Amino acid sequence: MLLEICAYNIQSCIIAEKAGAARIELCADPAAGGTTPSYGTIHYTLDKLSIPVFPMIRPRGGNFVYDADELAIMKKDILTCRELGCPGIATGVLLPNGNIDTEQMKRIVDWAHPMTVTCHKAFDRTPDAFKALEDVIASGCIRILTSGLKDTAINGAAMLAQLVSLAAGRIIIMPGGGVRSSNIAQLIKDTKATEYHSSGLITMGEPYIADEEEISLMVERLKS
Repeated sequence: MLLEICAYNIQSCIIAEKAGAARIELCADPAAGGTTPSYGTIHYTLDKLSIPVFPMIRPRGGNFVYDADELAIMKKDILTCRELGCPGIATGVLLPNGNIDTEQMKRIVDWAHPMTVTCHKAFDRTPDAFKALEDVIASGCIRILTSGLKDTAINGAAMLAQLVSLAAGRIIIMPGGGVRSSNIAQLIKDTKATEYHSSGLITMGEPYIADEEEISLMVERLKS
C-alpha cells in the first residue's frame, strides 16, 4: 500500500518524502483545487526529490470541459513534463454532458507516453461512475483518483469499494478527498484500495504546508 501526497509547494514535497510518502501529485493554485505547476517548480522538484512526481495538467480552475486552445496548452505542458523526465501526470477531460471525453483522454495518453496517466477527480463530476470507470480504462489511464462521487472518500466509501471490485486489477482506484490519519484505516477496511491520496494538511489556508506528523501517521497505518 502507498500514499500519494498532493503538494502545492516545494516545502510540502520535501516534508512528504521525509515522512514516507511514495509519490507526489504536484499542483499550483490550491484555491482552484489545483492547476498545472510552473516549469521551474516541476524542474526543481524533480531535482530535489527521489520519489516520483506527477504534475497536474489542468490549465485553469472550474470545469473540465476544454476548448481547442486549452487542449493545445495542455499538450505543450504534457510534452514539457515528458521532456523533463516526469514518470507520470494527473489530468482529466470531460464532455459537456459530464461523461469522460474518452477520445481526448486517449490522445493525452499518447502524448504522455512513456509517462503514465492518472485520471484525477474530474471523474467525480461524471453522472455514472460505472460508465466512467470503463471509459477511463478504455482511454489507457492506469489510475483513477476519486472520492466515489461524494465530497469525501469516507462518504463515498461504498462506491469506492464497488469501483475497486469492478476494476478487478485493470486499473488502480485511489481514494482521495478528506483522507486523514483519523480515517485511513477505516477506508482501507471498507474499500480494499491499495493506494491513497491526501494533501497532508491539518488546516486549509495559507501557506498550504503539509504536516509531517500527519503524513507519517498515514504511512504507518498503511504499513500496518
